[in-house]
Amino acid sequence: MNTSQTPPRLTSLSHGGGCGCKIAPGVLRDILKGTTHFPVPPQLLVGIETADDAAVYQLNDEQALIATTDFFMPIVDDPFEFGRIAATNALSDVYAMGGTPIMALALVGMPIQVLSTDVIGKILEGGNAVCRAAGIPIAGGHTIDSVEAIYGLVALGLVHPQKVKRNADARVGDRLVLGKPLGVGILSAALKKEQLSATGYAQMIDSTTRLNTPGPELSALAGVHALTDVTGFGLAGHGLELARGAKASLRIDWAHVPLLQDVTQLAAQGFITGASGRNWAGYGDEVALASHITPVQQALLTDPQTSGGLLVSCAPETVGDVLKVFERHGFAQAADIGEVVAAGPEGSRLIVA
Repeated sequence: MNTSQTPPRLTSLSHGGGCGCKIAPGVLRDILKGTTHFPVPPQLLVGIETADDAAVYQLNDEQALIATTDFFMPIVDDPFEFGRIAATNALSDVYAMGGTPIMALALVGMPIQVLSTDVIGKILEGGNAVCRAAGIPIAGGHTIDSVEAIYGLVALGLVHPQKVKRNADARVGDRLVLGKPLGVGILSAALKKEQLSATGYAQMIDSTTRLNTPGPELSALAGVHALTDVTGFGLAGHGLELARGAKASLRIDWAHVPLLQDVTQLAAQGFITGASGRNWAGYGDEVALASHITPVQQALLTDPQTSGGLLVSCAPETVGDVLKVFERHGFAQAADIGEVVAAGPEGSRLIVA
């Protein structure tokens, strides 16, 4: 256990932070190929076939169980805020399926000889605070002594089987609505280099600890066809998952994509995560960029979002209702950012204009 006067910065103990820790998308596809060849019971409504946000298992005519897990290394140095961010991010996948969380289990891996029990306790307190806000208990979990600090949750939720919103059900002609602005990875890169302003830090905490509570209400709208959340693979990566599932393409109007304050300037100064480049290497050949899209804007497209926003595919006449749902839940920057279009002969693409 660390007994020094000054405890180490949490971000100094991790090689990556938040959802930037994810294995690169191209590498992940190689790892997972062949893993779908196993018996699938009819009750498993959603599995791994379309890289969706969570598994969904039908219990009866009225209920389906949502099961997911998410954990990562510190993205901030404040242990309480790290716990809050990790828990918010884990619960997001339940909301992204259109469900309501019912309970969670904690996943805790800590370098016991480096971090004090007080620091570790504050991480867990942060997770507990978010779960209380979501109205659910942390009903158990598992702990290990780890080289790097790791925290997250197994999250369980419920949804009506007919209201499950997969990432594969977008329809050509749908509009795309993004619930949160992009740029968390940029801010985290600046923070790790101690170059993030107090204003930047405050908006980073606000974004990453805002629960995606619009999910269940969105799932009840008949015009909402698909939902996902934008996390470690960035808007481009998770948009491509939605496009592939629908066997369509997405057209993004970059001018309408909401961004966190000052992230364009910070990215231009070089505060870009390594995960952003790995993301582009994994799927860049499936992205068509207009000539006016700059390298900085490309980096924002691939920027890993920790606890990012919901991405909604909905009928054009439902856009107003979707935006009203987001507004009621406090997501003032939610925006209509593009549309689902037919795939060309080359297959599903993300087209950024």
